[in-house]
Amino acid sequence: MEVKDSNGNQLVDGDSVHVTKDLKIKGMSKTLKRGNVIKNIRLTNNAQEVECRVGKAQIVLKTQFLKKA
Repeated sequence: MEVKDSNGNQLVDGDSVHVTKDLKIKGMSKTLKRGNVIKNIRLTNNAQEVECRVGKAQIVLKTQFLKKA
């Protein structure tokens, strides 16, 4: 299974990604701003989602809003 970012680049475990759009996260008062770097992503069973850590929270993000750093 290949996981690709919004530009078509292949993502693997441990990659760093940039957020391409401001994202409101359910259950958090914090908003992920465009351009934030998220390090050490983990792939999930779904090719359209990756799991990552923001602060102390574990969240799942759609790959359509991510760009490989």
